[in-house]
Amino acid sequence: MTDALLRELYATRLDEALGVVLGFIYVLLIYRRNRLGWIAGAASSIIYVYESARAHLPMQSGLQLYYVAMAIYGWRNWTRAEQQQAGGIGRWPLRHHAVAVVAILLLSALLAVLLRHSTHAAWPFLDAMTTCTSLFATWLLARLKLENWLYWLWADSVTAYMFGSQGFPLSAGLFLSYLIIALFGFRAWLRRYHLQSA
Repeated sequence: MTDALLRELYATRLDEALGVVLGFIYVLLIYRRNRLGWIAGAASSIIYVYESARAHLPMQSGLQLYYVAMAIYGWRNWTRAEQQQAGGIGRWPLRHHAVAVVAILLLSALLAVLLRHSTHAAWPFLDAMTTCTSLFATWLLARLKLENWLYWLWADSVTAYMFGSQGFPLSAGLFLSYLIIALFGFRAWLRRYHLQSA
């Protein structure tokens, strides 16, 4: 097992390694509420469009294209919030989250059927579900909503499993690091939310 993992790490392509490094920088900067994170995130996502296609995860590949667009939106939204000094962290009502979760599950089931019949997707439902969850979490993040981190906890853990199962240990490790950062991110943003509410 260890030998196989080492072989896979040695075989890691330079573009995957660069995508991992940029992705890690993105999450650290976003965690610190630094808008430069959106630039690193866009660059990482451009690389992962191709890497996800190589891993036979078509929904993840499409998701990376969305991340590039959301990086532009996030940069603009965070810049505007800073200029207006209205960059506070907000919350979403619980009933909105309930609707969002049901919508994610239904859309994921529909997309999984399409993936099974039209692609060689390795994990049709999980690929679709993490994609839908990540789409929503990214929108919440760009809108400075606290709960974005909770969606990331779920999406990152499942995505790490999928990449690891497909022989991409470095990418799996990246998503595990995202999972840890999401835990700290939620705590830090929750603390800041309580401070600004007080």
